[in-house]
Order: sequence, then structure tokens, then C-alpha cells
Amino acid sequence: MVILGIDPALTITGYGAVDYRRNGLLLIEAGIIKTSSKDSLAYRLSRLYKAVSGLISDIKPQVVVLEKLYVHYRHPATAYILGQARGVICLACAVKNVTLVEYAATRVKKAIVGKGLASKQQIQKMIISTLRLSKVPKYMDVTDALALAIAHGNIIRTKL
Repeated sequence: MVILGIDPALTITGYGAVDYRRNGLLLIEAGIIKTSSKDSLAYRLSRLYKAVSGLISDIKPQVVVLEKLYVHYRHPATAYILGQARGVICLACAVKNVTLVEYAATRVKKAIVGKGLASKQQIQKMIISTLRLSKVPKYMDVTDALALAIAHGNIIRTKL
């Protein structure tokens, strides 16, 4: 099963695709989608939508995985902007007719490390180890996206 994890943001969106097979896990592709704060919001959202649509067309995942939106009362503007980025990703999935799944951050952490309060560094180390990566991804957003994809594979495997 090909799974595409996406860690949405307006400036740097991380993505990671894995092929979850019975005999192991294969990294297909991982990277970032970057937009400039100098551009208009509409342009940035359009760029994100087109990039995600292109990824879905190229990778052909059976499922796209996002982290559920967590809103902290001290940062409502951040949640508002993140919601817009997530919205265009959801739209791309709907237009491309790809299943979209969402998990809480604690669920992803538990599926990767075994505990829901794992740190970002623990997640990163586990992803590097699991995929046998030769180097640490430059952006934590990539590791987060790969964690989403791998967590989904782990979660559905335990349900079978």
C-alpha cells in the first residue's frame, strides 16, 4: 500500500511517501513544498494545492495522511493559517479521489515510538532507523510527514 504523509504549513509543507509491504517498508519519495511569505496568500495556497495535486498524480497513493488540527488558544492566527493550508490539501485529495485519514499527534507518536508523548527528536530517530536513512532530513517537516505515513501503516497493520 502506498501511503503519502503530509505535514501541512503555509511556508514549508513536508511530505513523505512510503510503500508499506508485508516484507517491509520502502521509501518512495520525501521532500518539502516551499512558499514565500512575500507572495499573496491566494498565490501560496494555489501553489500548495498544485504541488499536492502533482504529488498525488505522480505517486498515486491509496491514502493521504494528515495530522489532526490542534488549536492552542494563545495562537489562533497560526491555527487559522494552518487550517487554510490543510483545506487545500483536503481539496486536492477530494478532486483526485484519494482517501484522506487524520490522526492526532499523540496517536502518531504512539504508533511510531510506543508512547504518545514522544519528542520530535525521538520520532526523527525512529524514522531514520526504520527507513535506514543515511542522513538526517534537513527539515523536521519531512520527518513528521514520514511519521504520519508510517504510523498509518502500523495502525492498519495492527487492525488486521
